[in-house]
Amino acid sequence: MKTKLFSASLILSILLIYGCRKDVIDNEYLEKVLSNLHEIKSARYFSTISASAPDDTSRFVTYDRYMVEYFNQADTFIGSTFAWFQARDTSKLYFYYDGLAKCYIDDDIKTIEIDSFKTNTLPFRPLTPPFFNYLKSIIKYTLETDDSITTNWQQSGDTLLFSLSIYNDKQIEFFGHPFYIDNPYVAENQISRYDIWISKSNGLPFQYRRKMSTNTSWETINKKSLNDINIENFKPSMYFPNDYAIAIRGNVKSKKIDLLGEKSPNWSLFDINNNLISLKDLKSKVIVLQFTGIGCGPCHASIPFLKQLVNDYKLKSLELVSIESWSKDIDGIRKYYENNNLNYKFLISNEEVLADFQVRGVPVFFILDEKRIIRNIINGYAKESTEKQIINSITELI
Repeated sequence: MKTKLFSASLILSILLIYGCRKDVIDNEYLEKVLSNLHEIKSARYFSTISASAPDDTSRFVTYDRYMVEYFNQADTFIGSTFAWFQARDTSKLYFYYDGLAKCYIDDDIKTIEIDSFKTNTLPFRPLTPPFFNYLKSIIKYTLETDDSITTNWQQSGDTLLFSLSIYNDKQIEFFGHPFYIDNPYVAENQISRYDIWISKSNGLPFQYRRKMSTNTSWETINKKSLNDINIENFKPSMYFPNDYAIAIRGNVKSKKIDLLGEKSPNWSLFDINNNLISLKDLKSKVIVLQFTGIGCGPCHASIPFLKQLVNDYKLKSLELVSIESWSKDIDGIRKYYENNNLNYKFLISNEEVLADFQVRGVPVFFILDEKRIIRNIINGYAKESTEKQIINSITELI
């Protein structure tokens, strides 16, 4: 019996020692990665951004860009200055943040919109930080937080995969620092997961995946060049087209959709089965037209209401049509349709239709009467208020 007890005690001691040692090694390596990130004062790289729907690994939206990122100690918000350029023409700027303002260059309307955050009421600046800045914040949080988290490591060849799971009833976002956000589209006690791929050869990340209850997003970088440019030489104005107007956010009112009371633009769009459906084909008395985007949290949150709406009004001459505005991936859109058991038409948009309806964000709802006059336009989705507006609009027309 003593021998058995001694053996069990020895095994338990070994497990505890090596279990603790593994955690120490993991944290030590993570601290080394963080130290490597702190050494980056500037970076240039090509970046690929992708996004998908909740609980799906299919990448429905993908775009490429060329990034320039600087460490900026003077910026107390995220600690970086950065700029996005077109991947195919790295001299063509379309966004920058310099610590004082952010700026979008809109080629469609030939406008340079500058936002100095004077109208911002949030405790953070709503920015998507650049790659190295973003991962530095996540790793620093992992090493310092008292939140309920779990971590895991996997190895494959020259790559280490670090996974962080955060257990919280608030959505944790990283804008230079972690912020705990009350998000109505986040499930209670949700798990927010971050996967970070690290190269063993240089101890630096090259890809991450962010998985929330509303969407999943990826960023992968390549062709990087580190610490070979100087922040003092970054002059965004040198990239401004001479014939573009400059608009200061807060000084001018955002342009509103001016289709209210007008006859709806005609359209013909394909559904997930490649059937062409036109507005003129719909014979219902009222049409609810929703522009949506796969990966959009509020859009996804509206689905239960929209499905119930179809069931409640199916005998009252109502047609609900949802138009996908972000993705052109037919297989991914079909999977999204099937996974959510949608019971209404789901069409794939094109640039012409988006322009005709002046769609600048999703979701947006257009309520059309029997003569296809647009009787109401409702932007965004907030569970009680939006649902009430839509139902009241339908009731008035049926």
